[in-house]
Amino acid sequence: MPKLGVNIDHVATLRQARKGIDPEPVFAAFICESAGADSIVVHLREDRRHIQDSDLHALRQTVKTRLNMEMSIASEIVDIACKLKPDQSTLVPEKRQELTTEGGLNVFKNFKKIKTALEKLGRHGIKVSLFIDPDKKQIDAAKKIGAKIVELHTGRYADAKSQEEQEKYFQELKSAVSYAKSKRLIVCVGHGLNYSNVARVAKLKGIQELNIGYSIVCRAVLVGLEHAVQEMKALIG
Repeated sequence: MPKLGVNIDHVATLRQARKGIDPEPVFAAFICESAGADSIVVHLREDRRHIQDSDLHALRQTVKTRLNMEMSIASEIVDIACKLKPDQSTLVPEKRQELTTEGGLNVFKNFKKIKTALEKLGRHGIKVSLFIDPDKKQIDAAKKIGAKIVELHTGRYADAKSQEEQEKYFQELKSAVSYAKSKRLIVCVGHGLNYSNVARVAKLKGIQELNIGYSIVCRAVLVGLEHAVQEMKALIG
């Protein structure tokens, strides 16, 4: 059974809408873990649009499962991660104007910069994952750069506008999972997965963890966070 990492960024998004103190990401993480989440995921963006530095430090002290810090390769953010020492860092591309991460890292094109960040984090005992598109060229580059973990971007599958298009991207993802496993990489997946499209992906052999956030937080508004996490765990199990 694959694991479930719950991204709580949008708990902080709701808090930042009024610049207040509620809802509290640390309490949200506690509820998620109590409901069965296998890890807590947060993205410290360079513009601090949701998760703040203080949230990271509080989560580092309180998360009992694993803390997975999504991050760019900007030197400031890498330095913060090295001091914080999350259980895992997931390197992602980041554009200030984007609403959400729009695609995977181009490891092939930015090999030197990514390798520098990966090695620095590794020297501080942090496991590093690369968030990449389900593409053999990027998987090969991730292996060459020394990555042990990849997270395959599921956005094209999740955002498909027709059944035919979704099938095309599902097969692309299935092939990429198999190829990454053949390269002896630990495979995670994430981005855009929700309660209606996740079950099929979760059945793919070789996936260790699914990282899901936005759809769980949206569902939590209606049914509560504990129940929303439990529902997602049931779907992937």
